[in-house]
Amino acid sequence: MKKLIMLIVIILLSSNTIAQDKLYLVFEFMKVDNEQGAAYMETEGFWEKIHEQRVKNGDIIGWDLWSLKPGGEDQGFQYMTVNLYKDPISMFEGAGDFNAALKAAYPKMSEDELIKTFNKTSKSRDLAVRVYLEQIDKTSGEFDMPLGTVASIDLMKVDLWNFGKYEKAETEIFKTMHQKQVDEGSKESWGLLRYMSPIGSETFASHITVNMYKDYKQVFSESAVDRPEPTEKQKKAIQDGLKLRKMKYVYMATLIKKVR
Repeated sequence: MKKLIMLIVIILLSSNTIAQDKLYLVFEFMKVDNEQGAAYMETEGFWEKIHEQRVKNGDIIGWDLWSLKPGGEDQGFQYMTVNLYKDPISMFEGAGDFNAALKAAYPKMSEDELIKTFNKTSKSRDLAVRVYLEQIDKTSGEFDMPLGTVASIDLMKVDLWNFGKYEKAETEIFKTMHQKQVDEGSKESWGLLRYMSPIGSETFASHITVNMYKDYKQVFSESAVDRPEPTEKQKKAIQDGLKLRKMKYVYMATLIKKVR
């Protein structure tokens, strides 16, 4: 069994390094105490300028900051940052010269001032979880994700030996349904992400689906749309697909900062 699992992992990672036209993402989930909310916003304002320079330098494609709901102190995480990369090597190596980006973003800050600011960063939040992901599939359409965009971030758990079946179900069955919703204007986009690291039987999740909306009005309008009843064949395909994964947790997220 151990050899089988290792073989699956090797196949997954090798296929990732070959593909060059995918989007690669690092999700960082933050825990922020209620009394640290203002300090955390100052921290991310500081980092935003650094990420702007990293984009200019070609180190990353972009960076986002999302506010998460429910977001209570005992309900997981309150914020999530996303770093976007063009390839897995850049993502895992943390491409670029960070010090060059830092100095370009804050040329007038002294070494002592920078150290004090970095100390404030660690005090304002707990970077609790970091996940490396690749985008497996997405709907077509143009959506530039302005500030205020709302996303449903669904964390799924799939057994390693069912990755292929699950991803096929998402791309061949569920993507069609999401694309129809995008085309009719009840949703802006849908995407499927696979964990590259960490992976294994002990991880909390293995895949993430992201549904994006213009605002909460569109979220609740989409759920109220009256659609035709699926055929028996479609129902079975949907049920078979759902059996392949466990829905672990759903966050509703709002985009509050963005760099491209």
